[in-house]
Amino acid sequence: MGSVAGEGVRVRIVIVDDDPLVRMGLKAIVGSELGWDVVAEASDGREALAVVDEHRPDVVLMDIRMPHMDGLEATRAITAGASGAKVIVLTTFEVDEYVFEAMRAGASGFVLKRVPPAELIEAVRVVAAGESMLFPSSTRRVIERFATPTSVAEMLDLTEREGDVLRLLARGLSNGEIAAELFVSVETVKSHVASILMKLGVRDRTQAVIVAYESGFVTPGAPE
Repeated sequence: MGSVAGEGVRVRIVIVDDDPLVRMGLKAIVGSELGWDVVAEASDGREALAVVDEHRPDVVLMDIRMPHMDGLEATRAITAGASGAKVIVLTTFEVDEYVFEAMRAGASGFVLKRVPPAELIEAVRVVAAGESMLFPSSTRRVIERFATPTSVAEMLDLTEREGDVLRLLARGLSNGEIAAELFVSVETVKSHVASILMKLGVRDRTQAVIVAYESGFVTPGAPE
């Protein structure tokens, strides 16, 4: 595994798509970054599981619709496994229920296949660094549209301040922005986020926000 992403910091990437031309284009973009290595490619979900197990990447760029094993099943298996890899879903359509299901399955976010190179690079950098892919409003729109509220039982173990942090996470704020909003240090925010993830039983910030919406703790369209 590499370390968190930044300028010149090593990030290991696997690209999964059944179209070789798409894989070639993605590799040309992310492979151009200093210290970033495309360590393997796969053309379907079954191949993805094998190469992730072998190469232990930091980030997997995952297509959804593929033969043999689709991206949903592959994402679920990868995020439940021991590799620690973070998954970014590749999609043709921005508002897509399959994208939401992939994020429920453990993906950290999504990018459009035709996204400008700079946005793809930023998405990889953010996810590899452990931050939230919620910063594009499109990711929050997908969660708001497809999350189905159930009950607030999951949220009862959060402290009042952890609840404040989760609401700000749901708005897509970074650790630094949350710290400024709550007048605390970034380290304090990181501590709260770690506690929230542990209490909710989720692996990253995107899954925490999905739980927040599906529990009814945060509601779509609520005033900020």
